[in-house]
Amino acid sequence: MATIGITVLAALAEIAGCFAFWAWLRLGQSPLVLVPGLLSLTAFAFLLTRIDSGFAGRAYAGYGGIYILASLVWLWAVEGQAPDRWDVIGASLCLAGALVILFGPRAI
Repeated sequence: MATIGITVLAALAEIAGCFAFWAWLRLGQSPLVLVPGLLSLTAFAFLLTRIDSGFAGRAYAGYGGIYILASLVWLWAVEGQAPDRWDVIGASLCLAGALVILFGPRAI
């Protein structure tokens, strides 16, 4: 379960960091928003290395499904736009795939 928690934290860190750039370039915010954004992206990269996987590519692939779900939570909680049924269906499919990648039995 630690893998799921780390993956969720990594997703939130990446989204927050990328949103800082969005806020600066698309919403006209001060370039100072990039400071916490860069710190957040650094935390994201660090957290990805903590995912329990023998291979970086597998950790990144599994992380992808969690990232999609976290992005829709961000859409709703921060941007005030509720996900529609297609968002929920797509995120569910991606999350199922991520869980298979992260926790599927592996030959040693």
